[in-house]
Amino acid sequence: VFDNSPIGKIEVRGPHAAEFLHHIYCNNVHSLAVGRVRYGLMLNENGVIIDDGVFIRLAADHFLVNTTSAGVSRIMGLFEEWLQCEWTDLQVLVDDVTSQWANFTFAGPHSRRVLQALGTDMDLQAGALPHMAATTGLLAGLEARIVRVSFSGETSFEVNIAANQANHFLA
Repeated sequence: VFDNSPIGKIEVRGPHAAEFLHHIYCNNVHSLAVGRVRYGLMLNENGVIIDDGVFIRLAADHFLVNTTSAGVSRIMGLFEEWLQCEWTDLQVLVDDVTSQWANFTFAGPHSRRVLQALGTDMDLQAGALPHMAATTGLLAGLEARIVRVSFSGETSFEVNIAANQANHFLA
């Protein structure tokens, strides 16, 4: 179990959220289905990599972007600048929600069993929650979002819960 709460978390919402992120990532954002996750390279206006991480499509018009911990304020500033100066016709809201969500990574061959032992109404089986997918429900009696993503090759689950509930989760 790893406390990855400092990882940058930016919500991107609005009818043009996918179009906005499609301008920024070199990946195809439009084809990402709701409930799925994609690793992406974030580019500046010159095509230079400025950040990498994952983005999650929570709804047709709602994404969660994970950035490096140290880069979240820089990336947030760039998002705001691009929306105010470059792509003023896009209807998009961005919000730094880093401090609102705790993030605990459960990794290893027994991670699924550990989460199930905490009690959950989410189906965590590989067929129901494959790699690079996300789901929401209850975990240990708390509302949670679980994202199946791994950078180590191990079976891994990132658990997002409201930051003000983190102490209850750890108890």
